[in-house]
Amino acid sequence: MSGRIPQNFIDDLINRSDIVDVIDTRVPLKKAGREYQACCPFHNEKTPSFTVSPTKQFYHCFGCGAHGTVISFLMEYENLDFVEAIKELASNVGMEIPKSEGFINSAPRVDKSVTQSLYDVMARADQFFQQQLRQHPQASQAVEYLKQRGLSGEIARDFGIGYAPPGWDNLIKALAPTPSKQLLDAGLVIEKEGQGSFYDRFRERIMFPIRDQRGRVIAFGGRVLGDDKPKYLNSPETDVFHKGKELYGLFEARQHHKQLERIIVVEGYMDVVALAQFGVRNAVATLGTAVTEDHLNQLFRTCSEVIFCFDGDSAGRKAAWRGLENGLPLMQKGRQIRFLFLPDGEDPDTYIRQHGVERFQQQVEEAQLLSDFLIDQLSANADLRQVDGQSRFIEQLKPLMQLLPAGTYMELLLDRIASKLHLDTLRLKQFLGIAGSTMAVQRSAPMPRQARNQRQSPVRSAITLLLHHPAFAMKVENPNSFRAIELPGITLLVDILENIQQQPQITTPMLLEQWRHREGGQHLMTLFQSDHLFSEDTEMMSDKFSGVVKELEKVRNQQEHDRLLSRFNQLSDVERKRYLELTQLLKGVNQK
Repeated sequence: MSGRIPQNFIDDLINRSDIVDVIDTRVPLKKAGREYQACCPFHNEKTPSFTVSPTKQFYHCFGCGAHGTVISFLMEYENLDFVEAIKELASNVGMEIPKSEGFINSAPRVDKSVTQSLYDVMARADQFFQQQLRQHPQASQAVEYLKQRGLSGEIARDFGIGYAPPGWDNLIKALAPTPSKQLLDAGLVIEKEGQGSFYDRFRERIMFPIRDQRGRVIAFGGRVLGDDKPKYLNSPETDVFHKGKELYGLFEARQHHKQLERIIVVEGYMDVVALAQFGVRNAVATLGTAVTEDHLNQLFRTCSEVIFCFDGDSAGRKAAWRGLENGLPLMQKGRQIRFLFLPDGEDPDTYIRQHGVERFQQQVEEAQLLSDFLIDQLSANADLRQVDGQSRFIEQLKPLMQLLPAGTYMELLLDRIASKLHLDTLRLKQFLGIAGSTMAVQRSAPMPRQARNQRQSPVRSAITLLLHHPAFAMKVENPNSFRAIELPGITLLVDILENIQQQPQITTPMLLEQWRHREGGQHLMTLFQSDHLFSEDTEMMSDKFSGVVKELEKVRNQQEHDRLLSRFNQLSDVERKRYLELTQLLKGVNQK
């Protein structure tokens, strides 16, 4: 296949596939009401918590949180990449993937023969680097460095550590006659500008292979031996490597532990390897990026507790805060995120060597809970004894609470914060725009599904309703007018509205797959699996969506009104007329 898979083919493929049939051939399902159940294939359990919905064509595990479409299942269960899953599914229903240069909203991947050749090239490069560490005359400096860091031959072998010798074309020669274009696509060489020739990307560096969940080498990280910059050099993104999705050391951790209860997220390759040397074999590192939601979803499919281990300086705390923001939407039952801040100037590598493994493990056990870290950060610059400080705290808290899924964790966190602010919990909820407690209701009687979602922002509510009922998008006359609204997620909402209006027959699985490789795609998956928040009464949900649209229109008008008012003396005649129109409009809305 030349080119990329057309989106209309993927849409048709999803419509022709039955997620129940696909999963049942791999994980036997049992009928449970209108849905199907099984013990989850992604984590160990004795009581079935894995549910497959034939109406929504979606699966969800209430134990580990795994969820997705039929394509997601094949990718996770069979360890396939996106294109491989498409080909497997197409084969199941007897469809042939067309050749096309057009490709809408899907993964920037090529076909399996091309990706396989990249895996082959990376495997050969990995063998070359490991061989050079053992045999190259100038590798002694690298070996000495590793010994000074206390690494044994066993650990170096487990992590496949190698060496890129000095010189501009050692790897090119070693992998000959591999075409230079293929080496370039693999990120192993760099093209000389305007000369049409190439040179090795990695030179005179200790090499750390980065493996995917199947153990295939997909990229490298290289550490310089001298004082050259950059200290660490990573492979560029390729058709098989996307740094925002991969974690260094995760494959090795899974190989070492049959069942991981906890994973420690550190900042660098050497931190992972050094901890492993001391017997801490459950550490992973991001690859030069902040922790993403994709990273966290992957981690929570492996374990129930994630501990971020960062330096205690401002950079470390900023990185931890980004982890907190990405972690809040995933705080479901049984999951835990904690933060371990080492003394300034220390990293896991230096700390465990100086203080020993027992002291490090003690620090891990005493790591700060997400709730404590959130409260400490928000109260750092706010005097909670004063009204101004409390107000500042609550305003900072509002967007964060919108990220949290409804449930026990949110309720307990609100109780904790209310106590900190010396407020009643219901009073705090009023300030935050959150509906009354779900806890008391849950003790006495099942809460109506539609009521549980009242705490959500109008943007989040609109998106979630559209995921369950895409046809609701036709109720919005001019989605583009919402782009002026200053609320988190508004761009995503407008894009979804416009997308559905252009494809009125679109289904939820089609919509989710169209966003799989776009910004916000994983967030949509997470929102959709929270279907317990909604009633199955379509008419009721339609009225709710209309109400949310009216709320967004009010926000849009109010924000435009406020912007005009802020520069009232500079308004043109046309703008003054618009200001008066908005004043009357908002007055009428508020009187209703």
